[in-house]
Amino acid sequence: MELLTPELGLFVWTLLAFVLVFVILKKFAWKPILNSLGEREKGIADSIATAQRVKSEMAAMQAENQQVMAQAREERSQMLKEAKEMKDKIVSEAKDQAKAEASKIIGDARVQIEHLKMAAMTEVKNEVAALALQVSEKILRKNLSTDAEQSNYAKMLAEEVKLN
Repeated sequence: MELLTPELGLFVWTLLAFVLVFVILKKFAWKPILNSLGEREKGIADSIATAQRVKSEMAAMQAENQQVMAQAREERSQMLKEAKEMKDKIVSEAKDQAKAEASKIIGDARVQIEHLKMAAMTEVKNEVAALALQVSEKILRKNLSTDAEQSNYAKMLAEEVKLN
């Protein structure tokens, strides 16, 4: 047990060395160590605050980015809708214009057909009249081949004209 219990002299000298080292450390090293620990703690706190600030800014930027993306999607949707409406309008106008043009062409064709029909009817009447005159002339020539028959026929026509 002697080895475990120190003697009084060793104890005093050890205590004196400890107090002396403690006073020297307190006077020269304690403040710089505490200052450097305080600065390190402050730096860590600043880094944490900066990280939190950057994190909040990133969240705000992400929210803004999502809002811009939503707005861009909405604008794209609106542009597609307007383009579709414009296409439908142009197609509708083209159909209406084509129908109007077709109606006009059909109307003009009907009028032209009617004119051609009337011209054909007139031509047929003229042809019939010409044929009737030719037939009448041939019949009259045959019937009025003598001078006496021609003079009787001329008297009869003159009397009819006077009566009318």
